[in-house]
Formats: sequence, structure tokens, C-alpha cells
Amino acid sequence: MRKVVRSFDEWRAAARDLIGRRVAPEYVEWAGSEDEGDLFTAPDAAPAPVEPPAAPGLLLPRAFVEMLAAAACYSAADRWAFLYKLLWRWQRGERELMSAADPDGARLHNMVKAVHREEHDMHAYVRFRERPEQAGAPRFVAWFEPTHDVLPQVARHFANRMGRATWMIATPSATVLWDGERLHDAPPRMRSAADIEDSGEALWLTYYRSIFNPARLNADLLRSHIPSRFWKNLPEGAIVPAMISGAANGDRRTGQTSTVGRRGGATTIAVTPERAQPQRDAPDTLDQCRRCELWRNATQAVPGVGPKKARIMLVGEQPGDQEDLQGLPFVGPAGAVLDRALAEAGVARDQVYLTNAVKHFKWELRGKRRLHKTPAQREVSACHVWLEEELARVKPEVVVALGATALKSVMRDGGATMSAVMDAPFQHEGRWVVAVYHPSFVLRARDEESRKQAYEVIVAGLREALKLAPARSG
Repeated sequence: MRKVVRSFDEWRAAARDLIGRRVAPEYVEWAGSEDEGDLFTAPDAAPAPVEPPAAPGLLLPRAFVEMLAAAACYSAADRWAFLYKLLWRWQRGERELMSAADPDGARLHNMVKAVHREEHDMHAYVRFRERPEQAGAPRFVAWFEPTHDVLPQVARHFANRMGRATWMIATPSATVLWDGERLHDAPPRMRSAADIEDSGEALWLTYYRSIFNPARLNADLLRSHIPSRFWKNLPEGAIVPAMISGAANGDRRTGQTSTVGRRGGATTIAVTPERAQPQRDAPDTLDQCRRCELWRNATQAVPGVGPKKARIMLVGEQPGDQEDLQGLPFVGPAGAVLDRALAEAGVARDQVYLTNAVKHFKWELRGKRRLHKTPAQREVSACHVWLEEELARVKPEVVVALGATALKSVMRDGGATMSAVMDAPFQHEGRWVVAVYHPSFVLRARDEESRKQAYEVIVAGLREALKLAPARSG
């Protein structure tokens, strides 16, 4: 006899019927809706002996029902069969199954404990990100990868806590939405936390860095409090490794008070802070950058190129496929468009500094091709330190932001928009900023007229940058 169930309520109804007909566990095949075949018995198993329903109903203590409901969330192929086995034993009077000393009871207790722990972790480590206002879309969005099927319980928890604010929690297998009044189930809608754009994340990361004290860091305690599998989906997870690395390589000394080791009183500190925390060279090269996860799938980091001191700096979004392979910026199709625009504007390419806001190629596989994927704001923020270093070293009079991602990085403002600043150059942190389309926008335009207009905007912006950048003597 085969039973397909999708939830604990469906299992409970089916199990009551089977118990009432006195169908033993070995005659039942249990499967979830996603299973294509049998879970643990052969398809040609003998038919189950079926008797009329027993007169007395199935009475269970509340504590046992609650344990069964919790265990039903445990991710195991045989969970429905195991729960029915427990129910069968209970009906036969085997009360010892409630004890952890019984093998089945021990497994039940472990399943319940694991599910409750997963609920607690999801309460603690779900991070809602605020999205721009959009009609019909949830205001807050979160991504989580639970080990067990605890999304419905956790959704009720957040519905009680967040009032009428609309939100969505997405997981690899399901999605739940709160419209301010009711919860709604939906199929999977996202693939990772990188699919979420958060205009306030840069501000949060800035705050997180500002409250970090390397002198008080206990890396082992930090890792023990937050399991490693949660770090990748936390906004601060992109910058914590770099801060830990910096603390281990000398930053801890700068966070200590200058009076350590020179205090009076009965207690003597034998080792001075200078000897206790020797200065070490910090890993500060671009090739060693691990500030976000993009390095894992990129061939190499792509640094900027150009004169040591350039009047004009062009900032793009990120390397493309060819840039990733060659290790140079703007050498692919978009680079060809940029070369043509530079020549038409009268700007020599070897006289400008070319770089990108993000130094590693972010892509997704389509067939055999690696296609560009827009970096998330947290990835732009994590990479901003390298753009800051280039700006300080090259000291350009004019920065040309090629596209929205470059503009947000140059201005350190995740909410900056092209439409607000593309009409005219503006001053920012002592230099001129000119915002134009990214050359790839020309390639993606739908028709010839759109391509022509986008290209003319780029050429006009480059000409304006040339006017604003005075020639350097010597």
C-alpha cells in the first residue's frame, strides 16, 4: 500500500486511517510529493491485509503529538515511515518509545532537537534586506538555506514580530510571503542572497566596520557562536574575514589603549603592547583579496591600468569574460566600443587610467558561455577599498563613471542613480565626476537609434571630461 503525503496534517490523516485498519508498518510505502519512486520497499511488495476500522479512536498525549509534528520537519527520506512506526508501537502499548533509552525514542529525540535548533538558527540568522519601493513587491526580502523544513513555523514567528510590513523569505525549495495580513506559500523564486539588492547595505557595512575593535577580537569565540554555513548569507560576512585577517596581522595593536603596559599599582604587566603585538605586513595585494566571494569563481583579479598620474580616470562596473582571462580592463567587446568613443572624443587611451568598481568577474553559466551578472551592492562595497587606493594614488582631476554600478562606487552611495546626475558634471570629494552609459549598454540596446543615442552620450561625456581636466605641466 503506497501513501503520498505533503505535510504533517496529510500524514496524520493517512496514519489514523491505517492504524484504524490495523495495517502494519511493513505493508506501507510512504513517499513525499517530490519522490518519484518508493523510499524503502520494493514496488512488488505483498498487498497489505486490511480490516474494517477499529471501534476505539486513536488517542495520543499532546507531548507525543508535538514531538511527531516537530520530527516531521526533519529532512530524512524515511521520516514518514519512521513516524508511522512510532505510532504503530504506541498503539500496541509500547510506551518505552518515548524514552531516549529506546533506539527509536533516541532517534525521535535527536530529530526533534535538530529541528528546534534549526528554528532557533533561522530566527537568529535570517537577514531581511530592504528593497526599493515597488508596487506589489515585498518591502523586505531574506534568503536562507535551512537544513530542515522549518520555513512554515519560522514564517509564523516573523509574521507576529514584523506587523504589517510586507516581506518574503526565500529558500532553495520554497518561498513564503507576508502581505501584512496573511502568509502565502510560493515556489522557489531566488537562487542565492546575491539576487537581493539592498540600498541600505552599504550604510550597514560602514557602521559594522566602525564598531569593530581589533584589540577585542576573539576569532575562535566568534566562529563558535555563528556556524560557518551561515556566514555566506550574512551581509557582514563579506567583510569579516578581512577584518579578522587585519587583526591577526597587526591591527590589534592600533586598537589597544596607549596606557597598556604602563599602569601603576600592584599588578605588573610584564610584556609591553609593542612586544605582545608586533607589527606585521598586512595582506594588501589585490591578488590576495578575499573581501567577498567573487574571487572563488574568477580566473584572476583585474587591476586598473594607465599612467601613474592621470588627469582622467574611467571607472567601469567589473571585468567581463575576456578581461577575466587576460587580466586587463576593457579588452572585450565593450572595450572596443570604448576605444572608438575615446578616439572620437579626442582622448588618448594611453593617457587615461582604466579600472573597474569590482575587480573580479561575476558570471553565471548559460550553456558553455559565462554571462555577466551584475554585482550586488555588498560586493561593490567590499571592493571599494581598491578603488579608494587607486584614486589616492593616481589623483585624477576627473572621474568618468561608466554606468550605475561605477557611479554608486565612486560616490559611496548605494542609492545613486544615473538619471539624477547624467545631465551635467558635478563635484565630489574635490574632483569632477562625469556619469555616462557603460559601453556594454550600447551593445545591448534594442535598436539602431537607441545604440546611436547611448554612444553619443558616452562620446559627449568623454569630451566634457577632457575639458574639465587641465593639462599637467612637466
